[in-house]
Amino acid sequence: MLKRFAPLVPLALVTLLFGCAAQSPVSQQQVQHSSVSTQAAAQPSLMTEEELMSEKELAQFSSSKPYQLPVLADSILERGMALIGTRYRFGGTSETSGFDCSGFIGYLFREEAGMTLPRSTREMINLDAPLVARNNLKPGDLLFFSTNSRNRGRVSHAGIYLGDDQFIHSSSRRSGGVRIDSLGDSYWSKTFIEAKRALALAPNASTTVISRN
Repeated sequence: MLKRFAPLVPLALVTLLFGCAAQSPVSQQQVQHSSVSTQAAAQPSLMTEEELMSEKELAQFSSSKPYQLPVLADSILERGMALIGTRYRFGGTSETSGFDCSGFIGYLFREEAGMTLPRSTREMINLDAPLVARNNLKPGDLLFFSTNSRNRGRVSHAGIYLGDDQFIHSSSRRSGGVRIDSLGDSYWSKTFIEAKRALALAPNASTTVISRN
């Protein structure tokens, strides 16, 4: 999953900062190869059979139940990146009003995964979801931070892991609202508490996730 989604992160950043890069030109070898492709295509090859088998296996894998988690993560994060620049507002839970950190997460999980998460970060961190080690993070995992110097160690902020050590969150009014930051930055690395795989609770019938007391 990480390999599937991680390329979207640098692509989003490059698009915002520098625009699209030009495609590389077709090489002379590719042109020469195309001139003899007609003759080769007339005969069946083992490579063609292998490709057909790969497509069949991929279709079976895509329809299997475990594959639904990365699909949900992609939907959540693509929607989140479309909201980059949305203003920060304490207590905000919508595109029009703006978002605070937990409001942003709750909005994405509700709209894209049909999940109702607890409203505050203090409740959200108590979700009965699997804890995830930092070196095993996957896109869609929830990240929790202690950013309040007066209550060090107590959760006060949250974001969603994108992949490639990046995460998306509604940061603050001063920093521009919804944005992407690096978990490797000294500030976020120092204030990081833990991560949870909330998508493991994605329901089949019920759409409500109960927090742990």
